[in-house]
Formats: sequence, C-alpha cells, structure tokens
Amino acid sequence: MRWLLGLLVTLAALPAQAEEVVLGLSSDTVAISTDFDGSDILIYGAVKREAPIAEAPLQVIVTVSGPFQPLTVRRKERRFGIWINTDSVFVDAAPSFYAVATSGPWAEVISDTEDLRHRISIPRAIRSVGAPETVPDAQSFTEAVIRVRTHEGTYKVLESSVGVREQTLFDTSVQLPANLTEGTYNTRVFLTRNRAVVSSFATTIEVRKVGLERWLHALSRQQPLVYGLMSLALAIAAGWGASAAFRAIRHQ
Repeated sequence: MRWLLGLLVTLAALPAQAEEVVLGLSSDTVAISTDFDGSDILIYGAVKREAPIAEAPLQVIVTVSGPFQPLTVRRKERRFGIWINTDSVFVDAAPSFYAVATSGPWAEVISDTEDLRHRISIPRAIRSVGAPETVPDAQSFTEAVIRVRTHEGTYKVLESSVGVREQTLFDTSVQLPANLTEGTYNTRVFLTRNRAVVSSFATTIEVRKVGLERWLHALSRQQPLVYGLMSLALAIAAGWGASAAFRAIRHQ
C-alpha cells in the first residue's frame, strides 16, 4: 500500500530517537456541504525507534476531538403532573465530538493515573468547573452528557479497533457523523507499554462548511435580519405552494 511505503521512507529520513510516532491522515480537511452525510478518516502511522523492540507489547490509543463548548446540564422532574427543570450543573468545556480508539481492551492499554494525566478517556476530556452544593450527585450530570451524545453518535469508544503490525505500523478508521460542528478537530496518538504512555503525537483536522451551506451559515451570523426575512419568505412560499398543490388535486 502506498501509505505504508510513504511511512517507511519517512522513518528512514528521521533522526534517531528512543521511540517516536510518525502519523498520517487520509485527509486533513473535511468539507461540509448541503449533501454531507458523514466522512471516514483513515489514521495511520508508524513507530521510529533506535533501540530494539521491548518485550512488553506496544499498545496504541487514537483520539479525535471536536471543538470544546460550554454547556449547562439541567435535570427535569415531574411535579404536579408536569415536567419542570430542577437542578442544573455548568460544564466548563465538553467536546462537540469525541472518539477514542484503542488497540486492545481499555483496562489493558492504559492506567487510570495515565488517563488522568493526559485526559484521554471521554469522562476525562470533559472539564467541569464545579457544581452547586445543593447538587449532591453532580457526576451524574456529566454521565448524562456522555450518554446522550453517545446515543447521538458524537461520542464513541472503539476498543480493539486499532490494528498494530510488528509493533511498528498501526492504523484505524474513525467515522465522523453528519452532524459535525465546524472547527478544528484535534487528533492525538499515544503509544503505551505496561499501561504507561511512552510517546505521543498530535495533529489537526479542519472541518469547514462549503458552498451554499457556508453562505447560509455566514448570512445567519453576519446579517441575521436578512437571514430571518429570507427564511420567512421561503416558509410563506412553501406554504403557498403546498396549498396550491392541494387545491389542484381537489379539483381534479
């Protein structure tokens, strides 16, 4: 395969170090158009080393995270026959998209201490400032965010989905859903042995709207009045067209 040959050539040209990640992407840009229905990103790489391969097996973790956004998580409870908002917790920053892929079962790839240090797992990637003292189970609000976004397909844990060959070459594929947020997506690769991180590398993927999608997005931000009037006009035209079609069908 061409990407394997390219990696081997790059490895030969690099200066010698203990262990270093050489990373490649099938594409470093994703264009969101009106007919965009998702995209698969192939992430592949190799390990440059100057010493013989260690006896402990090499493990690989790949993460892809979308732009971070603050959000307020509210709990709804049924009172007096109606659903109302009760407690709420402010989350300082949660990724709009997060996928973590591993070369083996999570517990065998990395320790909790290393996960905390590098913020690799989904719960560690979400940063919460703190919760009011009146909310005793604040952790459940973060768990609710993870549960909802996992159901939506924007949070993913892909255990044992990274292929590793001869403890040197690795590759995986991450599917980006259709409901992507525009921005910079950080891609990180961690090499681990004995559940400890021995090397890491980071790069980015740019996700941008193009064509009509980008024009409408820019119009809604820069000229909201014009965008609102245009949306109203389209709604009226669509309603009139549907009414005219219905009348024509009735008179046939």
